[in-house]
Parts: sequence; structure tokens; C-alpha cells
Amino acid sequence: MRDTLSPREARDMLAAVAREIVAKVDLLTAVDQAIGDGDHGVGMRRGFTAVLDETASVEPTSVAAVFKAVGTTVMGKTGGAAGAVFGTLFRAGSVAFEGRAALDAAGLAAFLTLGLAAVEKRGGAKPGQKTMIDALAPAAAAADAAAARGLAETIAAAAEAARAGVESTKAMIATTGKARTLGERSLGHPDPGAVSLSLIIAAMRDFIVA
Repeated sequence: MRDTLSPREARDMLAAVAREIVAKVDLLTAVDQAIGDGDHGVGMRRGFTAVLDETASVEPTSVAAVFKAVGTTVMGKTGGAAGAVFGTLFRAGSVAFEGRAALDAAGLAAFLTLGLAAVEKRGGAKPGQKTMIDALAPAAAAADAAAARGLAETIAAAAEAARAGVESTKAMIATTGKARTLGERSLGHPDPGAVSLSLIIAAMRDFIVA
């Protein structure tokens, strides 16, 4: 169990995140087929495969640089709306680590908060509209509330809140994105972006608490 991560450990954590997303391509494809065009899993796999290449070839200089580089890669390689929002999450959230020698609980909470604000601004979505924000917003709030208790508890709280956020999207009617055309037919299905966000935070947790 780690209470801080060095830049190299932060890089290794994000490589573990990328491996998890790549491994879950079939799940992400299936959840997107239910309310979208089914390309979410393939796009996320493409983007995070590129992240694996990025993390394998670069020696990190800082935690902020690691997160920003991942965001740039995701934005450039994933494609579509997913590339824009997940790239924005990592790029904008990386500002939280500027001036920090290591990734700690306060930095992680700030990463999620800054990332959330940037994603909301970029996409124009708010909580309750059946998007990845419905997992990200509760994760950010939970991390902020737990930050004083250390990194492991902070990421664990964020992961549980994100998981619950995914479940909450099943009861929502999509009002933005591709799924909005389905109306009430989107009920009962989780939002694919929220599922991806939950997988990302859960993979971070598994790395930190291992």
C-alpha cells in the first residue's frame, strides 16, 4: 500500500490503467451497443494502447508531466467524444500535480476536481444527464472528503463512488450524446463513459493498495 507515488510510480499506475481498459474492450463495446453505436470500446482500446506505448518509452520528469502526456495521447488517439472528454480529464487534471514532487491524496482529489470542471466545460454536460460525469462527479466529491485520511482511503472512496455512479446512470434517461435519441429506451443501461471512468479509477485503486 502506497501513501505517495513518485513520477515513475505514477507512470506505472497509468500503464496499469491502460492495460485494464484494453482488457475490458468487450465489456465497453457491449455497454455501448445497448445505447450507442458500439464503437466506445474500440476507441478506448485504441487510445489506451497508445498510452501503453507512451508510458513504456518515456522516463517521467514529474507526476504532472505523466498525466499531461497521457491526456495528450488519449485525446489524439482515441477519437470521437471519448477522446475529447477523457483526454481533457487527464490534461486539465494534471495541473493539480504541478509543483508536487509526488502524487498524494490532496493531489489526487484536486486532479479529479479540476478534471471534472474541465470536462463539464468542454462537453456542456451536468450530473444527471447519463454521461461519464455521473461517475466522475461523485468520485471527485468522495476523494475530496477522504483526502485527509491518506492516498489509499482517498482512491478507495473515489472508486466506490464512481461504481455507485455507474449504477445510478441505469435509472437516467440520456439527454446528451448519441444515446439521447433513444429517450426512455436508454433506461436500464449504464452509460459507457461512466463505466470507463469507473474502470480507470478502480485500476488506480488496485495499483495503489497492492
